[in-house]
Amino acid sequence: MNQSKLFSEFKLKNTTFRNRIVLSPMCQYKAVNGYVEDWHFQHYSRFAFSGLGGAFIEATGISPEGRITHGCTGIWEDGQIEGLKKITEVFKKYRCVSGIQLAHAGRKASFLRPWDGAKPIEKNDGFEKKWQTIGPSAIPVNENSPTPIEMTNDDIEKVKNDFKNAARRSLEAGFDILEIHGAHGYLLHSFFSPISNKREDKYGGNLENRMRFGLEIVRNIREVWSSEKPLFYRISSVDGAENGSSFEENIVYAKELKKAGVDIIDCSSGGIGGSPVLMKSKIVPGFQVPFAERIKKEANIDTMAVGAIIDFNQAEDIIVKDRANLVAIGRELLADTQWVYKAASFFDLPNAKDFLPESYSFYLSRRDEYLDRQAKPY
Repeated sequence: MNQSKLFSEFKLKNTTFRNRIVLSPMCQYKAVNGYVEDWHFQHYSRFAFSGLGGAFIEATGISPEGRITHGCTGIWEDGQIEGLKKITEVFKKYRCVSGIQLAHAGRKASFLRPWDGAKPIEKNDGFEKKWQTIGPSAIPVNENSPTPIEMTNDDIEKVKNDFKNAARRSLEAGFDILEIHGAHGYLLHSFFSPISNKREDKYGGNLENRMRFGLEIVRNIREVWSSEKPLFYRISSVDGAENGSSFEENIVYAKELKKAGVDIIDCSSGGIGGSPVLMKSKIVPGFQVPFAERIKKEANIDTMAVGAIIDFNQAEDIIVKDRANLVAIGRELLADTQWVYKAASFFDLPNAKDFLPESYSFYLSRRDEYLDRQAKPY
């Protein structure tokens, strides 16, 4: 019988992934006042019954000012739980582990949607008004961005409580796993990076101080997020910018995150100066996999690889060579929601059609039988 490491189970605490393939969080910018719409249910339902081991919904704001855009989903009030619960229920129905990514955009908040230019909102007289951004220091993302307000200790405590309350609501909404967004230049990453953090108090300066905010948030979340439920943390493994945080610093960070209660490091990169990833010239298939491999081995913590994972053999190789425990796929799943079934068929797994809904499997099996009969000589 043919086997595939990519399709092996992965057990983490009380959660079992039926395979190692996970939908990466991808913003849809379709929410209204943070509330999910019919679009979100339709969008995520496609992935719920596509055979994935797990799936994350998009970066979800822990507060209104923590959103990237007016279209971002939110989890800052109890009324938003109901819509999210509708999504987790369909994931459970199809044996797909459900995850949510909690985020605060920090100095990269108050932006237009990507198709509207992905620039800071300039006018304050329209239907969707701009708002004041915050950060560790009063340093803008770039010369085209507004200057954020440097956060006070009260601001820091508020954000910590917002993350904690968002985790509680995530539990009530029925999510199996939770990820803290600490990458791509958003608030937690901006505290970690020396480019954006010039504070002179206990949250700035040396590495220990720059790690403090993220670690405190992890510990706060662990007070409400069950110790038996997996907790992920997304990092930018390297800033990819001069005088930014180094990979070696991220190794130290990963070790400390593990001590604080993180189970898996989601290894991305870049974003401190604008773009969410490294320069486009750096993006080749699997360009971030070496980060996941090194952090897994050097920090002794499970990892999830992400970034232009497209090919079936490429994904299989990551798991076979123990370069990561899970592979997160985003845009390729947008292009082909039946990627999992096709991968299982590619590896000639006898249960390939089990990764499809029963009605899909029935019709495809009937077609295969018909084609097989047609191919046999009389």
